[in-house]
Amino acid sequence: MNIVNKVTTRNLIKNKKRTIITIIGVIISVAMVTAVTTLGTSFMDLFKRQTIANSGEWHVLYEDVNKEQLEAIQSDEVNKTTIISRDVGYAQLVGGQNRNKPYLFIKEFNSAGFKQFPIQLSEGRLPQSDSEIVISEEISGNGKVDYEIGDRVTLLVGERVSDKSEAAFFGQNTPLQKDEHGAVIEKLENVTSKSYTIVGTIKRPIWEPTWAPGYTVLSYADEDLIGKSDIVQALVVLKSVNSRLFSHAEEFANRHQIDSVQFNDELLRYYGVIKDDGFRMTLFSLSAVIMLVIIVGSVSLIYNAFAISVSERSRHLGMLASVGATKRQKRNSVLFEGMVIGLISIPIGILSGLVGIGITFSFINSMIQGVLGVTEQLTVTMSPLSIILACLISIFTIFISAYIPAKRASKISAIDAIRQTADVKLTGKTVKTSRLIRKLFGIEAEIGLKNLKRNKRRYQATVFSLVISIVLFLAVSFFTDNLKKSAGLTQDGINFDIEVSVGNGKQEEVETLLKSITSLEDVTESSTITTFPAASWIDKELLAEQLKNIVDRDNSALENGKYPLAVNIQALDNQSLQEYAEKIGADYEQLRDRQKLSAIVVDTTIYKDYEARKFVETKLVETEVGHNLDLHYTDRETGEEKPLATVEIAALTDEVPMGVGQSGIGSIHMIVSKEALNEITGSEHAAETYTQVFLKSIDPMGTQQDIEEMENTMSSGHLSVYNVYQQRQQEEQMILILSVFTYGFIILITAISVANIFNTISTSISLRKREFAMLKSVGMTPKGFNKMINYESIFYGVKAVLYGIPISIAVMYMIHRSLMGTFSYSFTIPLDSLVYAVAAVFVIVSAAMLYSSAKVKKENIIDALKQENI
Repeated sequence: MNIVNKVTTRNLIKNKKRTIITIIGVIISVAMVTAVTTLGTSFMDLFKRQTIANSGEWHVLYEDVNKEQLEAIQSDEVNKTTIISRDVGYAQLVGGQNRNKPYLFIKEFNSAGFKQFPIQLSEGRLPQSDSEIVISEEISGNGKVDYEIGDRVTLLVGERVSDKSEAAFFGQNTPLQKDEHGAVIEKLENVTSKSYTIVGTIKRPIWEPTWAPGYTVLSYADEDLIGKSDIVQALVVLKSVNSRLFSHAEEFANRHQIDSVQFNDELLRYYGVIKDDGFRMTLFSLSAVIMLVIIVGSVSLIYNAFAISVSERSRHLGMLASVGATKRQKRNSVLFEGMVIGLISIPIGILSGLVGIGITFSFINSMIQGVLGVTEQLTVTMSPLSIILACLISIFTIFISAYIPAKRASKISAIDAIRQTADVKLTGKTVKTSRLIRKLFGIEAEIGLKNLKRNKRRYQATVFSLVISIVLFLAVSFFTDNLKKSAGLTQDGINFDIEVSVGNGKQEEVETLLKSITSLEDVTESSTITTFPAASWIDKELLAEQLKNIVDRDNSALENGKYPLAVNIQALDNQSLQEYAEKIGADYEQLRDRQKLSAIVVDTTIYKDYEARKFVETKLVETEVGHNLDLHYTDRETGEEKPLATVEIAALTDEVPMGVGQSGIGSIHMIVSKEALNEITGSEHAAETYTQVFLKSIDPMGTQQDIEEMENTMSSGHLSVYNVYQQRQQEEQMILILSVFTYGFIILITAISVANIFNTISTSISLRKREFAMLKSVGMTPKGFNKMINYESIFYGVKAVLYGIPISIAVMYMIHRSLMGTFSYSFTIPLDSLVYAVAAVFVIVSAAMLYSSAKVKKENIIDALKQENI
């Protein structure tokens, strides 16, 4: 170690306070970068493992392949494992009592399939030949069915078909086909007899849809017995998962004349592999913006720790110059200081980030498992890339933060450095202030403002720190809100667990049944919705922009300049309507008024524009509260249009009640009370309405079973039960990962911003001890000193806000533009966040100034005047 570096090291040890503050700042910065990268990696790993636990591990599916194509797939060098799967078909479950699940569904896997798919064996063993099966343990408890291990069963296996559907045959994702009276309108065709020996039982597979009409039965797919004309499904586990897999699989399918290739998008998204180029570009651009925010925040924190201390170190550097130190040696002295601080801070910062994330995970693991029902644990997952990235970003930020002060320090002459005159500007023009300041706020404010102008670099460093903090806070707040909003656009908006459709039946019986369903023990929330389809002629000028563009290209739908807008009239039960009205700020009593019909109109929707490949949020109709809509309907028999009623718009909203989905372009949801619906439809159209019940339950599977048992007690009509809990669970998983990630990020950014401001201001105040002592020595009272500090706080805050708000809006717009590659919604400035940011700046600045000045007040005037180091 050369003499200059030794002197620098001793200086660091001597000025322990400044050194410790700088080290803490770097540790916070490194911990933040490490925490952010690790947080994202860990959540991706959790949902990757959970998806595999739920639906199996596979990446590419080649559908309907023959023997030759299967051999080509198995020999493809990019494939690690090939799963052979075949849907054998459906067989009637003799003795079954569940009217919505009358079949056995027989599916075959090879040995790889039994390993890669989540199949939980309850008893016995897995099949080893195509004449052996394992059955779902739910079958044995269904009515009079009583299968046991060792039984030999003969099944008539065929394909589900219906004359009333265009589909050739149905799979497990299609529920049992019924008509409006509840009668089954499907049958089994191409039936063949197959005999099996039951060798075990399995738990109901998680990947079996809750609405599936068949209980899962698994058999063995023997590859040696697959004939040249046989058709199977080939699911592939790849050796390496990257974005090239899409093009490779599609090219492979074309080369080998495979008609259909599918991808496991749910699993691949957690590998960070997305087929949609627009979405990928959105992620990349967003990642770049957020990484830039992190780097700027880190640089600002560390830079201020170096920059503000240059004045204090100027005498030390001047003494080095006076004994022969060159510009290069002085510059390297500061860079060496940065290296020493980095060697200490980076390992501690990385370790702190990992420990902090680990502690966070230990607290939220039970919550995540409880809320989402996931079985996997959230663990700290470190990828070499994330640690290397954290190190590189930290080294880069320290280098940039140290290089600029180092370059400036190298230019200080020995005399100026020893006399410490470089930072002090005393020309009249430099420290000139407005007379209005003195008249309005007094001499203390004038002295404070003159001091800021005199110590321009310290003042600029403090303002810069405040501006960066404002920009970081607002940018991250805007980012979190927009990221959650964008995620919401991609989801189906499922806000319930179970949907129950009630078919034609006796009114009294249906009402009794509905009360029984909504009062089930496990049901936590319910909503009963009765729907009637209608329409309303609306002026072209009031149409949504997207629909208006379509009409401009083809105006055949217009009649006298008006467009036939589809109106879904939906009546909520009284309790649900009251809660919904309170939520959006509508008048509940007005909605129930029979004399003057009123309705809530959902005037905003979300849809995917496949032509533009974007998720779009748009207005459905440009109207206002108080406007009347004249409703009509079309007679089914005559095709004649007949008037219904005139309804006043009581409120406009983008919120939909539980069970109501998003409208398509050209239609709206009109939410009314039951009384209003009865007035609109009258007894004439009551039979054309249909009722649905939407439920949230703490045990969706148990609730579904209870409801299905109720159907057996109906003497007329029918129930259709759709359990969408798993799909809703997936949506909540995506929202949760974004919420935890973004709110964790905003907490870290807030912490680094507060630390930045306190570090900057406290260091600046400490360096002014001699100056404050001089003011006190010439007669400044404690009250006057407090006034001066308060006015300086105001000057700092006002200046920071004037610069920070416009820059923040520009950064927010950049984030918005990056999202518009995949989404489409208007840019809005978050006024609430702006108010919070401005208030926080003045609170934090005042607290930092008061905290720092309180310590200065305790200094002895004589000792402070003699002091040369902090």
